[in-house]
Amino acid sequence: MSHPLNRTTCEEAFRRLDDFLDRRLSETETRLIEEHLEICAACTREFTFEASVLTGVRRKLHQLSVPPDLLARIAAEIRAAGEADPD
Repeated sequence: MSHPLNRTTCEEAFRRLDDFLDRRLSETETRLIEEHLEICAACTREFTFEASVLTGVRRKLHQLSVPPDLLARIAAEIRAAGEADPD
């Protein structure tokens, strides 16, 4: 499916970039973003930059030493948020 290259398409791609990088989009949405990135150099540059920042942050987070009690509190908060989420 071909999509015209215009500001609206770029704005939509940019708004969904974080979800795309975190793999939180549906298959269809992912395919649309991938198709846009294939034809839009500006969005591809932004995607490359965002992806490198995200990779760097994740790498740094894995290197951190976190006290076990903090990890337990964070895990409890995540569980509680998941239980409260109706989805």
